[in-house]
Order: sequence, then structure tokens, then C-alpha cells
Amino acid sequence: MAAAPLLSLQNIQLTFGGTRLLESAELIVSPGQRIALVGRNGSGKSTLLKIASGEVGHDAGVRFVEPSATLRYLPQEPDLSAYATTLAYVEAGLGPGDDEYRAQYLLSSLGLNGTEDPRTLSGGEGRRAALARVLAPKPDILLLDEPTNHLDLPVIEWLQSELDSMRSAMVLISHDRRFLSDLTRSTVWLDRGVTRRLDKGFGEFEAWRDQVLEEEERDRHKLDRQIVREEHWVRYGVTARRKRNVGRTERLAGLRQDRREQRKVTGAVNMQVSEGRTSGALVVEAENITKVYGDRTIVGDFSTRVLRGDRIGIVGPNGAGKTTLIKMLTGMLQPDSGTIKLGSALELAMLDQGRAKLDPETRLRDALTGGGSDTLQINGQPKHVVGYMKDFLFTPEQANTPIGKLSGGERARVALARLLSLPSNFLVLDEPTNDLDLETLDLLEEMVSDYAGTVVVVSHDRDFLDRVATSVIIAEGDGNWTEYAGGYSDMVIQRGEGVQARAAAKAHRPGKTSMAPIAPAPATAKRKMSFKEKHALETLPDQIEKLELEIQAINAALAKPDFYTRDPKGFAEKSQALIAAEAKRAAAEEQWMELEILREELEG
Repeated sequence: MAAAPLLSLQNIQLTFGGTRLLESAELIVSPGQRIALVGRNGSGKSTLLKIASGEVGHDAGVRFVEPSATLRYLPQEPDLSAYATTLAYVEAGLGPGDDEYRAQYLLSSLGLNGTEDPRTLSGGEGRRAALARVLAPKPDILLLDEPTNHLDLPVIEWLQSELDSMRSAMVLISHDRRFLSDLTRSTVWLDRGVTRRLDKGFGEFEAWRDQVLEEEERDRHKLDRQIVREEHWVRYGVTARRKRNVGRTERLAGLRQDRREQRKVTGAVNMQVSEGRTSGALVVEAENITKVYGDRTIVGDFSTRVLRGDRIGIVGPNGAGKTTLIKMLTGMLQPDSGTIKLGSALELAMLDQGRAKLDPETRLRDALTGGGSDTLQINGQPKHVVGYMKDFLFTPEQANTPIGKLSGGERARVALARLLSLPSNFLVLDEPTNDLDLETLDLLEEMVSDYAGTVVVVSHDRDFLDRVATSVIIAEGDGNWTEYAGGYSDMVIQRGEGVQARAAAKAHRPGKTSMAPIAPAPATAKRKMSFKEKHALETLPDQIEKLELEIQAINAALAKPDFYTRDPKGFAEKSQALIAAEAKRAAAEEQWMELEILREELEG
């Protein structure tokens, strides 16, 4: 017999400004369940979680919470202003009988000491304190809205391990695929005001979602054809006296109404990068570069070569010096010692983590065009700003909206839209995945992978790095940086441990300092195929088939009896071409075999 639900939302409806945000939303949470709540930016996920927490009311429907159950909710923007210290803020969330020492343990594990003044905290520090507050009571129900936002990799991995060890029922909203895939066992999809439930974790969601959307599209085509048939009958299928069948006419009116009310899926972002000139083969060469601030070494004796087409991921805990390293690699900051050589014909475009270049008072259209014009140049072609706005899911009515009035996800899309309109061959992306929904993340990954130039990306999103990075540079501590081939999971395998595990181990060595949490390190990340490996596995069979056809054609030409006597030089060239094609085929077959064996091993 299934356990009674701890939390139940049924047929929830909510209207904002005349627009129906939630039409028929449901959320059932039973003891121990771990649910991913997913949907596009603006679909109402955060609002539904606020309704579940009791912070926001609803127009219709039923909300039920088991009276004896404890519930804690983590908002995207926690308010700590009423408390003198972070410890006081966390302890205020404890209930009678809760372990008061757990508050200090969680703060320490999250890199805080409890004496911080909440008014002076950064966004990331405020998020850590808020996490400690909701985790401390070990509640029956945890509602977490983007818990990994503003957190670095060590803390994300610690949080994942901590949540995995808890018995609480959880509902998670997150853009971090790895976080959701590892923690959740069910998925609720909020789409066009209605929820659908999949009794499998987030790892199975995207294939299921695509199947649902394909079925909807088929049903839409069937409805369109049915309307055409009914319209034809109304016009021509009447009696000799031209008397219409009233029932048939009413049926047509009903079909038209269904078609009008059918809300299509929100369109996808059209993410097109404006590419500049081709840079030189060598983009950056750093030799033994060092940067010291006071008595602290940020970068010490580091060397690397970045070539055209590389996708370099940079990872490490907050405060490790990732921004400093980027500034040196792009020539914006000179090293104290060592040399930086930049390649020829570089055109740099940079996305900063704080979106600092977005003035909150600037209108959306001016933020995209720079003001004074209604058009942009995209790959040398003029495009009207309203059309470009639509590519990034903005409506024409939003053209004059100040940037400060947009949501976090919308501001992230504005920053990307402006960046991608600039001609470039060298992209630097600092936390580009912040506030993006999963569909836009997919398109960003495709754009980065297909970009003809060079990309350096700072990210705490492990799945994103696995999909796009050709190598990862990691902060080892004390100014030491090491580069590993492949994505994040490849780096973990080569190091033998993840970012937090290495940082936590260093904390016990004499003379070493670490900004990582002091809690035990989680298990190392499970190896997954990188984006390049998956792409090669999918495309190599076609390459092998083309090479076989080429070999067959060459053999057919060489088999002609008079070929050698008629054209000895051509015969020799064909023979060399045959040797080269057979070598390419053998190499492709060997590579495919190695990747197939790897895939089978990883899938168990």
C-alpha cells in the first residue's frame, strides 16, 4: 500500500495580469520521494514551489500538507536582513528538539563561521547561509529553488552528497543536469500551465519530453485536417435546398475553438553567433606565468598553449583566481613574471558572470543595438532588432522594457544575445549557464561545439563541461594550475578524485590553505562519454561507409585493363589514393571500436 502524501497540490490555477500562468497544475510528494520540477523559464516553476510552500496563494485548486510534517523552502533570493549573524539566521529555522549543533556544522561545511553580518554577504554567501537554514532541521519536505546558483564546484558536490544522505522528500528546481540526474527519481514537467509526471529521474526526462511533443504535433496535424474536411462539407455538402446541418456546423465551430485554445509549445531560441575573421593557428601561449597579490600566489609558474578551435574549461573553488587567470590569458592583465603571447587577428568577445555591462535602466532594444538604431549586423547582414529579439524569445512589446525589470533568465538571454551579435573568433564565457533553462542550455552547447573559433569557459556545471570542453584547467591550490585533456569527468578520472576531494585533502597538510568545505568529500563523479566521444561514435559509421564507397570506386578504376598503359601517372596517383583511403578507413574503424567498447563499459 502506497504511503499517504506529505504534500499535495491538485488542479492549481493562477492568473497574473490577465494571463493564466497555471491552468491545471498538480504536485504530489510522498515520504522519501525526490522530484525534479522542470520547465521553460517563465513557465511558473518557482511560483508553483511558492504555492507548495504556502508563501503564495492560488486562485483555485487544493493545497494539502500533512499537519505533522515539517517543510522547508529555499527561495532564489533569500532575505537575511532581520538577523545579526548568519548563525542566528540559521538557528531561527530550527524547531523544538532539533540539533542546534547541526547549524554550526552546516555553516562550517559551507565555508562560513556563523559570525558574518548578513548585510555584507555576497550572493553566493547568502545562498550558503540559506541552505544551512533549510537543511539544519532535517525536514520531512525540502523545496529547493535553484540550490546550486552562485555555488562553486566543491560546494555543489558537497551539497549533492549531503542531500543524497538525507531521508527528506525533495522537490528540486535546477539548471544543473548532473545534479538533477544524480538526485531525482521522479520528474514533474510544467508546460503551458499544466503538469505532467514521469515516474523516472531527470536522466530519462528529455527523451520522454521529445516523444510527448512529437505526439502533440501529430495530433495537431490531425485536428487541422479534420477542420479542413468539416469546412469542405459546410461549403459544398449541403442539401439541394441549401439547408445546413446545424449539428455539423456546430461541430466545426467547436473544432475551430479547440484549435484557437490549443497553446503551442513556446518557440526555441535561435542562437546564431556572429563569427569574425579566422584567427591564427596559435591563439594564446603562456610560459611560466605568475601572479601574486600580497603574500598570496594566485597563479604560479603556469604554462599552456591554446590553439584555434580549442574549448578550454576552467574550474576551481570561488576565490581560486579563475578570473585572474582568464585576464592574463586574454592579455587584459600582465603577469608578474613569465610571458604571454597572443595570436594574430584575434577578435575577443567576453560574457562576464555578473552581467555587469547590462545597465538596469537601459531599454531592451538599446541594450541589443547600442542605442540610436533599430538594426544589428549579424554575420555582415542587417537584422531588425525586433526580429533579433524574437530569436531569443522576447516579444515586440518588451522592446522598451528596462533591463532591470526582466527576470534572471531573461537578463541571461539578453547578455547572450548581445555577446553573440559581436563579430568574434575568441569567446570567453564566465558562468554562461547561470539562469538558463535546459532547452536554452542545449542550444548554447551546440553553439559552443560548432563555433569555428576558440572558447574559454568558466563553469561549475559538470555536465556542460563534459559536453563541450576539449580540456579542463583546474586550480590545485596555492597558485598551482593543471590542465587535463577532455571534459570534467575525464579530469576526475585522470586526477583520481574530484575538485572537493583534492581541496579537502590539502586542508590537512601543514602550511596549506583551502577554501573548500571541511565536510567529507563525496564519491568521485561517474565517468561519462564526452561530447566529442558521443559525436564521433555517431558520425564515424557514416565516414567509414563513405570511405568504403571511395575505395570501391578507386578499385573499379584500377581494374580497367588499359588504365596503366594509357595513363601510368594517373594509375600511380590512384594507387596512392587507395593506400590513403584504406589507412583512413582502418583508423576510423579502430577509433569506432574503441569508443563502442568504452560505451559498453560505461553502460555496464
